[in-house]
Amino acid sequence: MQPKQLLIALLICFSFWSCKDDDKKVDTEDLQSIVEPEQKKEFGFVLEDYIVKRDTIRKGDSFGEILERNHIGYPRIFNIAENAKDSFDIRRLQVGKPYTLLCASDSLQTPECFIYQPNSIDYVVIKFADSIETYRGKKPITLVEREASGIVMSSLSETMESQGLPYQLINDMSDIYAWTIDFFRLQKGDRFKIVYKQRFIEDSIYAGIESIDAAYFQHKDESFYAFNFMVDSTKNIADYFDEDTKSLRRTFLKAPVQFSRISSRYNLNRRIAYYGYKLRPHKGTDFAAPIGTPILATANGTVTESRRRGGNGKYVKIKHNGTYSTQYLHMKAQNVKKGAFVKQGDVIGWVGMTGNSGGPHVCYRFWKNGKQVDPFREKLPAAESIPDSLKAQYTEFIKHLKLKLDQIQFEENTIEPPTEEDALTSKT
Repeated sequence: MQPKQLLIALLICFSFWSCKDDDKKVDTEDLQSIVEPEQKKEFGFVLEDYIVKRDTIRKGDSFGEILERNHIGYPRIFNIAENAKDSFDIRRLQVGKPYTLLCASDSLQTPECFIYQPNSIDYVVIKFADSIETYRGKKPITLVEREASGIVMSSLSETMESQGLPYQLINDMSDIYAWTIDFFRLQKGDRFKIVYKQRFIEDSIYAGIESIDAAYFQHKDESFYAFNFMVDSTKNIADYFDEDTKSLRRTFLKAPVQFSRISSRYNLNRRIAYYGYKLRPHKGTDFAAPIGTPILATANGTVTESRRRGGNGKYVKIKHNGTYSTQYLHMKAQNVKKGAFVKQGDVIGWVGMTGNSGGPHVCYRFWKNGKQVDPFREKLPAAESIPDSLKAQYTEFIKHLKLKLDQIQFEENTIEPPTEEDALTSKT
């Protein structure tokens, strides 16, 4: 090979390898981690695949009218409704509840799916793009554990509200201790601690209280622990028990209304000036509350009377067993009929002023062996405690909850008492 030819060959080889190196360099620089944008999903659907229309059920709306407004004919609507009825009754759509239509991404925007939300968690899907399918679902829920505590200055509700605690938590606390603490007689300085869980939809939207796992209440220097324990997992039955495995539930609630006050007690020696101070025994306990306040059955039983009569006004009477019966007078309206079986805590009517009544209240009467007695002086039986077979498991279960409660510090009331300057300002 001539020197000139050899030089040309070397130049060609050099260029070839140089190009390969450049290619490698370009390839390396162009290799980047490609992150696909996260697809927004809701109700199990990728929303980008549809035209999404959202609205709420309006007065006069029906499933058929909603689909007809969106260009689906009635023969098709009837077919969809017939196929869906075994899984969901389309007549149960409630005014104000949200719904979503997933429509085809074309010029016609024909609906392919109807999604109804009866509450913030549950939803019903009716798909009808090709075949018709109806099913129920739940939005993903995250549970977040919280702690709270407080010192009662006036009432439990005011103390908890002053700390911005959810109102549902106040009601739940009242329910837990309704059988063991008289909330009408709380004292200044009584105190509480709570370990509870809140629900959040998709990690961000608050959806209420899931449960109170443990609570502590100190009343009249006596301590009351409460732990939520599942006693029957197959039937999903849970209840509250104290640190000694005893149930906090009693056979009877202490009161038939929540957050009311006793305006008149059981008194066989009562004399009233209006009647010339003649002896007029009061064989009931009056609980004053606003008109419309729910009245609760204080124990399980069968309704023996639900009627209106004379000075009693509208009332309900319940037979609980062969020993005890209760009666609830002056109702605005009854919510149960004679012969109905009611459970403890069921709403049986609403506070009113029917019959002989000087103001809105419920007169609560209590019978033992056919004789009216004062329920606050009766030693009423307790409900069943934890079965012996579960006591060891329960004792182990509450160890960390009790430790957690004991470590919570009491929160002072966040509402400051008014200053002299505030008082002067309010007067002006």
